[in-house]
Amino acid sequence: MISVTIHDKHPVACDALRALLLDADDISVIGCANTFTELLRQLTNHTIHVVLLVLYKPSEDDLENIRSLNHRFPKAQILVLSMFRNEQFILKLIKAGAKGHLSSDTNRSEILEAIYTLRNGYEFYAKTITNILLNNYLSDKKIDSDEKENRQKNLSVREMEVFKLFAEGYSNREIAEKLFISVRTVETHKNNIMKKINIKTTVDLVKFAIKNNIIELY
Repeated sequence: MISVTIHDKHPVACDALRALLLDADDISVIGCANTFTELLRQLTNHTIHVVLLVLYKPSEDDLENIRSLNHRFPKAQILVLSMFRNEQFILKLIKAGAKGHLSSDTNRSEILEAIYTLRNGYEFYAKTITNILLNNYLSDKKIDSDEKENRQKNLSVREMEVFKLFAEGYSNREIAEKLFISVRTVETHKNNIMKKINIKTTVDLVKFAIKNNIIELY
């Protein structure tokens, strides 16, 4: 059972999110925290797997709170639901320790997929994050061509297919449907890809794809 707690400063919105998750398989909603202090209390008193953190206008305090949560409760994966789409701030959220990011136009299915993905030890970002990563890394220094060849040649044809689709912004479920494989198999491929090219985060995975022309930019 995946235990989830929701942090939203608006009680009504918090209850609405809780209602969306109540009948989900294998998910137990521990509660809604309307203040950070209340969230800390829940994390202290319960074993929480995923924290659904809703941010309306993210601030430096929110970044510090995420860092604090990661330090004090390293086993609790932080999934941010944000109405804010500033590129640099989203990247700061990821750097601070958020393992997933959803935009305000997300739906129940995507929230559930994100929770399951984080619980399985993987990161999850909505499609909108891909464009942000594209813009952020376009001007970065290119990886040496020999290193590029050596790192990519270890990937199988199927792994390259998964790699390309993920870097283009497709979710695990969408990749699974396109390739007629299970979501768990997609996650396994992503994990193997990251190991083979010596990359630790999905952010760097997209960065690598951009630098090495695995995906086309328009």
